[in-house]
Amino acid sequence: MSSSANLTFSSLIISLPSLTSKALTYKVKSKSMLLSDIKKRALKLVGELSLVDFGFALPYTWVLVEGPEGRALGVAMTMPEEIQRYVNSIEEPSLETFIEKADSINIIERTLGIAAINAVSQYYIDLSNAEFVDVLDVIPGNVEKVALIGNMPPLSKALRARGFEVFVFERNAKLWDRDTYSDALEYHLLPEMDVVIASASSLVNGTIDMLLDRAKRAELFVLTGPTGQLLPEFLKETRVTHLASMKVHDISRALLGLKLGSFKGFEKGNQKYVIEV
Repeated sequence: MSSSANLTFSSLIISLPSLTSKALTYKVKSKSMLLSDIKKRALKLVGELSLVDFGFALPYTWVLVEGPEGRALGVAMTMPEEIQRYVNSIEEPSLETFIEKADSINIIERTLGIAAINAVSQYYIDLSNAEFVDVLDVIPGNVEKVALIGNMPPLSKALRARGFEVFVFERNAKLWDRDTYSDALEYHLLPEMDVVIASASSLVNGTIDMLLDRAKRAELFVLTGPTGQLLPEFLKETRVTHLASMKVHDISRALLGLKLGSFKGFEKGNQKYVIEV
């Protein structure tokens, strides 16, 4: 297997040929990325938790964990359009091993890692202060420009019906429609947005750091979707203000839906919630 499988986003080795045909090697280190920080925090919480089962599947990759207080299920959106090669450096699956791969440049490893972090998060999460409402209900009425990161037609339609100026950005060209912008424009337009509602799949495709950096003016930044099952504590001191996700209350039913490749089947075992960070 190529050694590139062991690289992370935060440390890349780049070889550049010089004019004299000698190879110069530069080690490029970015400042600590969000996923790397979350990974470190999640590893500290593993404790007595153990890996029960897992699956890299469509539409969601899932990880099931168990501890003294019971079981918890974490998921992460599977993005086949991002997969370069179907390879994986993990030889002995464990909860710690999966979490260690949460910032891998291999998207299969990264997806399993995020699902594992979400499983740990869902085991410990306290929803006593959560609101069991739709993400629409937390948007103040006095804002104007709302960005949707990821094309979510029902949500964009509802936002426009309420009079907001909505900008929809989508990475996958297969999901574009006539009201969708390429995600290449996020860098330029996000600083103008009052509210950003981002699909938590931005954790999986590695764009979350850029989104947070460019949403300079947003008074509300919501990570939404099943992939956003993170502990709110993991996002303290970032621009994320809310998590809008799903708590699995019927693991058997949700897991059956996942194994059958059915989002609606998975959804039947869940309850939506919105929680402040």
